[in-house]
Amino acid sequence: MGGHDVIKIFKKTVLGSVLFFAASASFVASATSRNVQPKFQEGDIVLQTSQSSQSQAIQLATHSKWTHVGIIFFKGTTPYVYEAHGPVGYRTLSAFVSSGLSGKYLVRRLKTGLSANDVQRLLQEGQKYAGKSYDLYFEWSDDRIYCSELVWKMFNNALGVSVGALQKLGDFDLSSPEVKKIIAERYGSNVPYNEVVISPEAIAADSLVLTSVYQN
Repeated sequence: MGGHDVIKIFKKTVLGSVLFFAASASFVASATSRNVQPKFQEGDIVLQTSQSSQSQAIQLATHSKWTHVGIIFFKGTTPYVYEAHGPVGYRTLSAFVSSGLSGKYLVRRLKTGLSANDVQRLLQEGQKYAGKSYDLYFEWSDDRIYCSELVWKMFNNALGVSVGALQKLGDFDLSSPEVKKIIAERYGSNVPYNEVVISPEAIAADSLVLTSVYQN
């Protein structure tokens, strides 16, 4: 074998190695950029920043970006979110995600996990609220219901688990003009400062019973 042949083989080997490592790096970068979702489970809690008219006020009052929440269940292999978004009911997880700000969302799960029986109990409890109107007044009754109230009551009533700490309306930051405007429109001068409230942020922040499984 001549010197020129050795040089050619060397060059091909080096070039092949460079292309291999470049392709490997490209694959890893591509996989990372896809931000592949873990497999969600029934009973997972999903939060987003909604684009509703009250979303900004909720952010300001709770000092959080999370303003809407629901629970994931499956119909066949398709994940749905059971939520108080208008009348209580289902919509696909993909529709839920696309409706939120920039498609960002957070999924949290009970640290203890859920058995099949637990999921059935959650579903049965949830059916008690099906079709109920959204509660713009954030009252702690079952006549109407808002998103985080639905999630909290389903877990508490079905499983005896409190997902998030309850607060009073007066505990929140009600000082911003946006929050004051909504309070004036809904309550006038009779603001129920002692009304029990559960916020999406309280659920998102609960590290005692919940763990995060996905956030984009």
